[in-house]
Amino acid sequence: MAGLHFRFVSPRHRFGKNRSGHRRVAPDRSRPHARDVGVFPYLAYGTPRKLPKPDSLPGRVVVLDVAFAANAGGASFEKTTLPFIEGLGSRLAMWVDHHDHNRHPDYADDPRFVLRTKAQHGACPEMVTPERVAAAGPVDTICCHLDFDGLCSAAKWIRDGVEPYEGADDDARAIDTRLGEPTERARVLDRALRAKPRDEALRGLMVRYLADGARDAVMYRDFQVAAEALQAMEREAKRLSAKYEVRGQLAICDARRRGGPYDKTELLLIGQRLAPISLVHDETTVTVAARFDSGIDLVSALGLNGGMPTRVSVAAKRLDEVLEVLSRFEVAG
Repeated sequence: MAGLHFRFVSPRHRFGKNRSGHRRVAPDRSRPHARDVGVFPYLAYGTPRKLPKPDSLPGRVVVLDVAFAANAGGASFEKTTLPFIEGLGSRLAMWVDHHDHNRHPDYADDPRFVLRTKAQHGACPEMVTPERVAAAGPVDTICCHLDFDGLCSAAKWIRDGVEPYEGADDDARAIDTRLGEPTERARVLDRALRAKPRDEALRGLMVRYLADGARDAVMYRDFQVAAEALQAMEREAKRLSAKYEVRGQLAICDARRRGGPYDKTELLLIGQRLAPISLVHDETTVTVAARFDSGIDLVSALGLNGGMPTRVSVAAKRLDEVLEVLSRFEVAG
C-alpha cells in the first residue's frame, strides 16, 4: 500500500505551509481501529464566541462540538452564529453539537442540524456515527472546537464515524463532564491542550494522531512533553485556591492578582470541593461551575439562552450581577 499524505490547513495557514512535517504512515490493517483516511480535509477551529469567516472555509463544511453563541461576553446567536450559518448557506453539510440553546428548535426540521443537550450527550464524539457521516456526504472542511472533545470528534469524522481507539468516546465523555477517569492516553492529550491552548500546530498534530488510530509513539511523546507544562499552571491554581471564600452554596475565588498562568479548570474543581458552585473571576471573565451530575442549571439561573448548564462564563463587568443572582440560588438536596 502506498504511504498516505496527511494534510493540515489552518485558517491562518500557519501549520508548516499547509503540510505536516512528519513522515507518511500507512494504517495497520490488522488493527481493528485502523482506517485509510487519505488526504485530510481543511481543518478550522471555532468557539461559540469566535467563528472563522465563512468565505475562508473551502467547499462543504461540517461543524463539530461548537455551541450556538449565548448572550454572554458580548457574543450572541444573532451576531455570531446566525451570520456564520447564513454565510455558509448550502455549503453547510452538517452541524453536530451537544450544548443547550433555546434556538435549537428553530432547526429541528433541517436534517443538517444534529443538536442535542449536554444531558443527552456528555460529549460530542459519541454523536459522530457512521450513519451521520454518510448522510452528510463528502466534506472539504471540518470546523471543530479546540478541546479534546472537539478534536476527537474531528478525527472520528475523518475515520467515517469509527473511534480513533477503543474507548475514545468514553474518554471524551469523562473529560468533558469531569466525571469518571479517562485513560492515561486521553489524560495526556487533554493536559497538553490545556497547557498550550493557543498552539494551533499542536491541535493539528493531535487530530492526525487520533485519525491514524493513536498509534504514533513519537507524536505521543511530544504530547507528553507538552502536557508537562500544565504542572506549573496547576501549582498556580492550587496557590490561588487559598483565596477561596465560601458564601453559602458558593465558593468564590478572585484570580486577578496571580503569579502567572493558571489552570482554570483545576481551580474550579478545587472550589467544587468547598461548595456546590465554584466561581472564579479575573480581569476579563467570570466563570461559574458545578458538578456535571449536580442537577444545577447555571444557564437558566443567570438568564442565558444557551451553553453548558454546569459551566458558564460571562464578562467580568457582570460579577456583581452574578454574585447577586447566585446568592439567592438554592441547591436542591
